[in-house]
Amino acid sequence: MTTKNSYPLASLALVSTAFLGLACGGSHDIETETTHSTITASVATAERLDAPQEVEVFGIVEAEQTAAISVRVMAMVTAVRVKPGDEVSKGQLLLEIDPQASEGQLSQARGGLGQAEAALALAERNYERFQALAASDAASELELDMARMQYDQAKAAVQQAQGAVSSASSVAGDSRVVAPFSGRVARKMVEVGDLAAPGRPLLIIESKARRRLVVSIPESLMARARLAYGDELRVGIDSRSDLTEMTGSVVEIPPGADPASHSFQVKLAIDAPELSSGASGRAYIPTDEQTLIAVPEAAILRRGGIQMVVVHKEDGFASTRVVTVGRTLPGDRVEILSGLSGGESVLLGLDAPPSAGTRVEVS
Repeated sequence: MTTKNSYPLASLALVSTAFLGLACGGSHDIETETTHSTITASVATAERLDAPQEVEVFGIVEAEQTAAISVRVMAMVTAVRVKPGDEVSKGQLLLEIDPQASEGQLSQARGGLGQAEAALALAERNYERFQALAASDAASELELDMARMQYDQAKAAVQQAQGAVSSASSVAGDSRVVAPFSGRVARKMVEVGDLAAPGRPLLIIESKARRRLVVSIPESLMARARLAYGDELRVGIDSRSDLTEMTGSVVEIPPGADPASHSFQVKLAIDAPELSSGASGRAYIPTDEQTLIAVPEAAILRRGGIQMVVVHKEDGFASTRVVTVGRTLPGDRVEILSGLSGGESVLLGLDAPPSAGTRVEVS
């Protein structure tokens, strides 16, 4: 038992001796040295600007010219010569329908014209006969007037029959449906054997030259926007990273809002003829001016989806701040929605945010 308890006592004595030695020994102070790294960079001031506020609205891309192809006679589709995506030229054959129905209508109209012309010839001879009788007082004035009326009616009937023949001839041409303008087949809604009817779309043709972005602007925003024909707005296409910053020109403003959606369908001409119709996009509508904060694009650091700026503080040190970036402004500047209050000096052209305690030498 005595031997086992001697070790703790000895250890305690050693520890006590060590503490006494530190207390009575020399005065050795422990100093912590802090070294500061230094970076050299140019600076710019976070400006407070008065600029128009922009409101984002969404829209759909459509062709400048679109046509729904249909026929004016009910008949069977006998051939379809195109498919969606085909490029067609003006006058190119698109599809064919059974010509029997239209040819029957044309034959009927021509038969009616022949009957009307025969009736006119008879009425003309009868009118001439009564004119001769009236000259010798062998026919009354009433009889002459009746003959004249019959003659005029016969002439009108011939004109009516001629119009029917012209109309039937035009309809007969619908057996071969051709493209009304050069463009692209957007949709095909008919197959061989289907019944074509007046007013039923068979094909959708859209032009290739230009595109428009149709945006829906609420009534409240439209009252503040004060848009006019020819105004240029910032637009972007969602599916194309190379078309996120474009300019659209206002080409159509409806006189009133849609009663169902209470919004205005405004059309903007955009220079992107290769876009397919139906693509989604957005436009930025300027409204009243507001005060915003802007910094050069070179001041923004992006790391893992986080946007930052490095501020040069008054004591000469760098301070990294997380910011929210808004729209792009003229002069290679960006809007800062949060993180800066304006007037700060921000560093430009850094590759990475500096560590804490870094000094800044302004170049």
